[in-house]
This record gives sequence, C-alpha cells and structure tokens, in this order.
Amino acid sequence: MNDKYDFKVSAAGRINLIGEHIDYCGGSVLPAAISLKNTAYVRLNGTNCINLSWSTLPDRVTLEIDKLESYKNLKYGNYQAGSALMWQRAGHKIVGCDMFMDCTVPFGSGLSSSAAIEVSTIAALATLAGENFDKVEIALAAQKAEIEFAGVNCGIMDQYASACGKKDRAMLLDCNTLHCEYLPLNLGDCTLVITNCKKPHSLVESKYNERRAETDEALAILRKYISINCLADITPQKFSEYSLMLDMPIRRRVRHVVDECERVRQSVKALRAGKLEMLGLLLNKSHESLSKNYEVTGRELDALAFAAQCHPLCLGSRMMGGGFGGCTVSLVKTSGLDDFKHYVYEKYENETGYKAEFYDVAISDGITVEKLR
Repeated sequence: MNDKYDFKVSAAGRINLIGEHIDYCGGSVLPAAISLKNTAYVRLNGTNCINLSWSTLPDRVTLEIDKLESYKNLKYGNYQAGSALMWQRAGHKIVGCDMFMDCTVPFGSGLSSSAAIEVSTIAALATLAGENFDKVEIALAAQKAEIEFAGVNCGIMDQYASACGKKDRAMLLDCNTLHCEYLPLNLGDCTLVITNCKKPHSLVESKYNERRAETDEALAILRKYISINCLADITPQKFSEYSLMLDMPIRRRVRHVVDECERVRQSVKALRAGKLEMLGLLLNKSHESLSKNYEVTGRELDALAFAAQCHPLCLGSRMMGGGFGGCTVSLVKTSGLDDFKHYVYEKYENETGYKAEFYDVAISDGITVEKLR
C-alpha cells in the first residue's frame, strides 16, 4: 500500500465522556479522539476526478470535481463528495486524485465514523493540494457536509474531536465559542469500556433531527422571556422560573439540556480531583436523563447501560452518540474488566437477544498525515 500512494491521512473516531445532545444547543462537551480511525491513502492522478475505492467494498466510484453537488444520493461516496464540495466552497482547490479508504470505526456504532470519513477526506485533499490546513476549519467544513449532504442536523462535537483530538487528552469543548481546553484523562485504576449494542440504526432515519427541531422551538419560545444566545445559557434557576412556558415534551428536552450542561461542569471537577466515583454517578444520571427526558435511548441501550451499572466494579455507564442504537461508555475498575465484559454480554443477550461487542480503544490524536513517498 505504502509504495502506491503519496500520503496516508487519518482522522479519528470519537467517544464522548459526557455532554450528550447539547453540542447543538451551545453547551460544553467532553469528548476524546480514539484509536479507531478512517484512513485515506491518496495520490495525485492528473485528472479532474476523484477516484474512490474502499478496503471493505468492491465498489469503485468516480467523482467529477466540477459536479460534486450532483452526488448527494450516491450509496457510496456521498460523504466524500459532500466533504470535497464544502471544502471547495470554502475557497480551497480540489485536485484530481485516487483515494483508497480504510475505516476501522464500526459503522452505526455512535463512534462517529461519518465524521472520521469527512475530516480525513478534507485533510487528504488539502494535503495533496499542498495546503497548510487549519484543523478547526476542516471540522467546520466537515460539519457542513454532514448537515447539507448527509441530512443530519448535527452540532460540531464529532467533527471537532475527529480533527483536533490529542493523545491521552479529553477535550472540554465549548460548542458555542469553539474554545477548547485539553484535560489529562487520568483514570487511575479504572478503564473506559466501549460496548456496542449491535442494534442497527441511522441518525437520518431516527428522531435525531426531531430532537434538534424541538430544541430550536424551545429556544425561540424562551427568548421571548429571557435574553439568551442558546439553550446552554439557561441556568437551573432560570429554567425553574420559565419552564412552565414550555409544553411537554419540549419541557423535558430542555430539562435534559440544562441538567446535562451542569453534569459536564461537575464531571470536569471530578476528573481534575480524581473523584472517579463521582464521575461514574454523573454518567449514570446522564443516561437516565437521555432515556426519560430526551428519549433517545430505546430498549437496547437501556438494557446495555443497566447491565453495566449492575456490575459491582462498574462506577457508571451511559449511552453515547446520537442514540437509538450504537454504544455505551462505562467506567470500570481495570482489575475486573474480563468479568465485567462476560457479565454484561450474558445479561444483555438474555434481555434483548443481541450480542454486545466490546472495543478496546486508546485516546488518540485527531488528524495525522504521513508522507509515504
């Protein structure tokens, strides 16, 4: 592979320790880039086309650079086309190339395979064009591709973490200002365990966009009474004062946003102080709110989180990502990892019939570029 291509450009999948469904509400979140990645092997081809191929598919797709907007409905290659188009519209040169994609982020897992594909595509195109790219600009262009091409009205967290992550660091990202503080992810005698419920899901087909619309509606209503820029600006006290202006279920959606923002603040304090039991409790409370207030979990994710929470060496567990399928993140005593996995696997399968899958991941850098020849 290395002798066929000019560059190897990777972007990371991501976990989110806490701060779910608040990035598009202007909240602060606590994600980290992981060692599961999408890697684009690329070389110039001297044409006006991007030729795509994949390690996991027999398909070959050619994108004409002058017609990128016409590929939205492709079965394969639409993410790459959308990413290239948004980068082009931002004023950057797109050069003809051959691009071979190798993705180790499980699709539909809630670990942001789409963000990894979008970010790595743009970074690869910028690298081939000889640009010294800005990672935040890439993240913003990738987010536009997700919204305008893939049809998921997402926030910035996934693309930002995929592009800007740092090894062994969590990211305290203010999604309103894009200010990011990197925090050492010191978990002491604990390990983060990522578990896939294995229920197929799609954010486009799920209620993700519906939740986004509900929060937009809530913001418009509350702005009649409070001067706020985003829902994350609402303090618990202000919510208590004005919550009755909102009908159900929108009131519950905002309750989640307000409380989740506070849980992020408390989680950062717990992480800095090494109070992992407190962090675990906050993970449990986050899942409960995502289930009851935001209603984005479903039977499988609830069963998986509950199975994890029942294990004596698990400090906390919650769903992660858009919901309606995908993964949980659990904080587990390292000494009990094998027993934890065995226990959760059996309990979850007995409850749902699905066979959970566990991923061993390291906290990783976001975009990496390696010159191959």
